[in-house]
Amino acid sequence: MTKVAQHQAGFALLCAISLIVGWKPLVDTFALSLRDGEYTHVLLILPISAALIFLERRPLRTIFTTNIRIGAALFATAAFIACSTFVWSASLPPDVQLSIRMFALVVLWIGAFIFCFGLQASRLVVFPQCLLLGLVPLPQLVLGRLVALLQFGSAWTTHLLFVVFGVPVAQDGVSLIIPGLTLQVAQECSSIRSSSMLLVTSIVLAQLLLRSPWRKALVIGLAAPLSVAKNGLRIFTIAMLGTRVDRGYLTGRLHHQGGIVFLAIALIAVFALLWILRRGEEFSINSGLNPEKARATVG
Repeated sequence: MTKVAQHQAGFALLCAISLIVGWKPLVDTFALSLRDGEYTHVLLILPISAALIFLERRPLRTIFTTNIRIGAALFATAAFIACSTFVWSASLPPDVQLSIRMFALVVLWIGAFIFCFGLQASRLVVFPQCLLLGLVPLPQLVLGRLVALLQFGSAWTTHLLFVVFGVPVAQDGVSLIIPGLTLQVAQECSSIRSSSMLLVTSIVLAQLLLRSPWRKALVIGLAAPLSVAKNGLRIFTIAMLGTRVDRGYLTGRLHHQGGIVFLAIALIAVFALLWILRRGEEFSINSGLNPEKARATVG
């Protein structure tokens, strides 16, 4: 067996052990993501992370080395985190326990990678490793606050659109009143599922298509307000169609299944931003403004 194969076999063995130890929180998390639309994005995390690591397989092969010290430290950290949920199980809600145990499992996987492949290899794939934290389901207390923020943001955006288009509107919290219609942005209308999908997609595309850290941060940072904007646009569109065209739009397919349409609009905006930023990077490189290229030229 070659040295590379030994490293890979060791990692496969540790992953198999981790699945045996952590099968319960992993199964519970996937069951939650299949049952509750607010956690649908969790299903994307593991295959995306695995694919991104696979794309780096060739450069990784040249820097494989074990790092027992850091790997063992992360193993111990994961064990401590997981055991804490059993010690304080009486005072921790089940959703919080699941979040903690999944976090411990992710730490265990990262520790296994560093243990078998070394710290240098881990730095090369630090993004997909950090992306694994998306497997940790948010507790309901945290998720509820995020949903509330999306509700108020969507209501504010819808109010702004009504004002821009000259529609008389009054707002009371998440309720909006326009001639002939009273709207309430309920939790179900917060669009948390499509917002999560948009955020994950923006993060992955920024990592794949951009080099500059500040450009990546810009795309990721705009994902949240873009989510609010597309949801406000959705509510505004349905309200206008329902009051100006046909009341059926208020309860029809566009209301219940039209989220994908406005998610597509938001994704088009993300792709447009990525195209502009990528062209800016290419212009900087071609103009000799890229610091890394300048250093390479001097060297």
